[in-house]
Amino acid sequence: MTAAVQFHSVSRHFGKVKAVDSVDLTIAEGSFFAMLGPSGSGKTTCLRLISGFESPTAGQISIFGQDVSSVPPHLRNVNTVFQDYALFPHMTVRDNVAYGLMVKGVDRKTRADKAEEMLGLVKLPGFGDRRPGQLSGGQRQRVALARALVNEPRVLLLDEPLGALDLKLREAMQDELKALQQRLGITFVFVTHDQGEALSMADRLAVFNDGKIAQIGTPSEVYDHPRTRFVADFVGSSNVLSPVVTQVFGGPAKWASLRPENLRLTSDAPVTGTVVSQRYLGSGARVTVHLHGQEVAVIIPAGQPIPETGSTVGLGFDPRALHVMEGEA
Repeated sequence: MTAAVQFHSVSRHFGKVKAVDSVDLTIAEGSFFAMLGPSGSGKTTCLRLISGFESPTAGQISIFGQDVSSVPPHLRNVNTVFQDYALFPHMTVRDNVAYGLMVKGVDRKTRADKAEEMLGLVKLPGFGDRRPGQLSGGQRQRVALARALVNEPRVLLLDEPLGALDLKLREAMQDELKALQQRLGITFVFVTHDQGEALSMADRLAVFNDGKIAQIGTPSEVYDHPRTRFVADFVGSSNVLSPVVTQVFGGPAKWASLRPENLRLTSDAPVTGTVVSQRYLGSGARVTVHLHGQEVAVIIPAGQPIPETGSTVGLGFDPRALHVMEGEA
């Protein structure tokens, strides 16, 4: 499969700070790729390196096989959607969407027709005469998408575009973004610190930490088989077990990951612990159990009894759910 974007030992330093540290990365054409990590992990800097807003200190960046390491942003066939939308408040929605075409010298009739086409694509037909201030947050995000797509980029960069939306709207936009990407077939590169967004939308994702990629793979590979304690703890909610506790659960004396949803409370399990807290979640409950110097979380489905604090419980699980990790980091 053709590579849309490739990083070859790319670094970006700001003085002594290594924002991106010798990253190798390949993003396939037509994929929905997520860059996931906490603030300061290097994911947004990588996005800016692709867009051309930052230049690499070392290494090479290629877009569809062309070295663009020193190519300015306006000569790269990519567009960016920002978290704050960056719409022009004095312009109509139509003119905002058509702005990139105007800069390119496209005639008024053609760019108006193309803008209306893009507004239909993002489910905003008939909104062209409104101003951004008359729109909701979700509608403004759709306008920002339409403005980026009107230039027909081969790669669309999305810099935490859903971060300012409320939960229900954010979830709805996740579905819409994924459907839009599949419909258009272009490469989406999505930066987020929200692991739920990355897991639900991406074909593949890279988990960043301290300027490096800690792990890359499909959502299920990263979630079910984290390589390190950082990945296990950051991607979803996991019980990161110490070597001692891993042995108690029947594994080797190594760090391991065991997801809370894979544990169950049972009266006949050989592993027992003491309940120290419970938290009602609506769809179930999260029970924290203390054993052998460590606390582990268990997700109890709705309708099942919740044990009292201080009670002794047994912990059962499918041995295949215990994932032994490569190292401590």
